[in-house]
Amino acid sequence: MEQRKISWAEPYKIKMVELIAMTTREQREAALVEAGYNTFLLPSEKVYIDLLTDSGTSAMSDRQWAGMMMGDEAYAGSRNFYHLEKAIQDTYGYKYIVPTHQGRGAENILSQIMIKKGQFVPGNMYFTTTRLHQELAGGTFVDIIIDEAHDPNNTFAFKGNVDLNKLQVLIDKHGADKIAYVSIATTVNMAGGQPVSMANLKELRALCTKHGISIIHDMTRVAENAYMIQQLEPGHADRSVQDIVKEICSLTDGATMSAKKDALVNIGGFLAVNDWDVFEEARNMVVVYEGLHTYGGLAGRDMEAMAIGIGESVQEDHIRARVGQVFYLGKKLLDAGIPIVKPVGTHGVFLDAKAFLPHLKQTAFPAQVLAAELYLESGVRAMERGIVSAGRNKDTGDHYYPELELVRLTIPRRAYTQAHMDVVAESVERVYERRKSITGLKMVYEPKYLRFFQARFERLPA
Repeated sequence: MEQRKISWAEPYKIKMVELIAMTTREQREAALVEAGYNTFLLPSEKVYIDLLTDSGTSAMSDRQWAGMMMGDEAYAGSRNFYHLEKAIQDTYGYKYIVPTHQGRGAENILSQIMIKKGQFVPGNMYFTTTRLHQELAGGTFVDIIIDEAHDPNNTFAFKGNVDLNKLQVLIDKHGADKIAYVSIATTVNMAGGQPVSMANLKELRALCTKHGISIIHDMTRVAENAYMIQQLEPGHADRSVQDIVKEICSLTDGATMSAKKDALVNIGGFLAVNDWDVFEEARNMVVVYEGLHTYGGLAGRDMEAMAIGIGESVQEDHIRARVGQVFYLGKKLLDAGIPIVKPVGTHGVFLDAKAFLPHLKQTAFPAQVLAAELYLESGVRAMERGIVSAGRNKDTGDHYYPELELVRLTIPRRAYTQAHMDVVAESVERVYERRKSITGLKMVYEPKYLRFFQARFERLPA
């Protein structure tokens, strides 16, 4: 007997709506020129479907909004801090908590505490703000991700894994004392939202313990990583996402968190560690850079929403639907023959700009071009993750030339429907149909740090 297809639907109903703009092509062309062909510089009121980022753009639940009304805005000792502290300890298992205004606040404090000038910070591919804070603290990032991660067509399930041989070579060459810590992201954003396997994390833990090296966890999307372990790694199918999340965290010594992703809030983050001495220093530094150690730059209501969001982030129905929506868009693009990073990641679909626009040299910024063209086509806003995001080598001044030249279609959590995903897919297809006529860009303004946020471009002649 033939099995009937069962349709998928979001595990929530819509209680409130936000109207979004519909613009003409002429309006979008003018907006692009005004923004210097940088989608970060577009005003949101001129964007139709906003896939720039999943950071702080998710829809909060009724329980989170109710929690916002329970904000204790006392300067010191807010009860919401203690709710947040308990949620982090219960869900993730870390002992000591320092709240920050968002993830990069935690990165700044951690880097200043744990990195000495001249040390190396190996990690499973760089992330923009993380690497910058490591460099500002005097460290040098070293990529130790497996080679498969740099190939958009490789379908290995856990392309976020660390190559232990690369790490061992670094230790042998410089000595363990020259390693500040190993930086592990779950999942790996710049590789296309690729997860790390539990087996790889355990092997990494053993190697780092042997050499007395700490592991610091960028846990921004740890629930999504745990879901992929549950779905794809043998021996974990019968475990809950919550249980897997806690085990991932137990294999590390501390973490930075941008709660604007997994934890479903519009602002907030934290530093979590198990070492009292690191915590004591961080608790002192947060007063200088963020705010008192019991609010860290956040209102009490924001901490309450974060505490509730952490619990919701590991609910099975939620995480299945969240990643499922990303997979839905990915499948539509694959079926249409669009070149994307494979396998589809957990927080967005990444267009392979090199394969999409093979006639453009990397110095013509093909991913930046593609993001601009997608907005021009339909008002869908995406973001570049290629040579512009990679920045410049601090020693030579030349561009970094990453193997991956990508455009990220990042899906906010609980914000859009499958119909929106259909519109996005059709928009990408239309751009693909006219890809041969698309010309490159030249950079006409470059800021000192994190240039992808504010750089400006002009069209190159055909």
